[in-house]
Amino acid sequence: MATFRDVDPGDLRLPPGRQDGAVPSRYHRQVHAYGSNSTGMIPIEVTEGRDGEMMINNGVTRATRIHYLAPGKLVSVEITEVKPNANFARLLRVRDVPPPP
Repeated sequence: MATFRDVDPGDLRLPPGRQDGAVPSRYHRQVHAYGSNSTGMIPIEVTEGRDGEMMINNGVTRATRIHYLAPGKLVSVEITEVKPNANFARLLRVRDVPPPP
């Protein structure tokens, strides 16, 4: 059964293959279409690791958009996997990478 939680998107860890952050074309398309609005946004899928750290599996662009356009706003995440021994501390957070130019 999936678990849902509301979190600050800036605290979410980027997956290893997306350490550069959001794809610019996707980011700009979302900003144009939705701006800072998160109403109706599907939950960001994450894996929960050691110390409650969460790594994004699906939703880097959504997390980046909300973090930078609506600071302090919480987003819904769906914890799709729990790996209590996984250490995500080496991965950058959404807040560590600037939004695409």
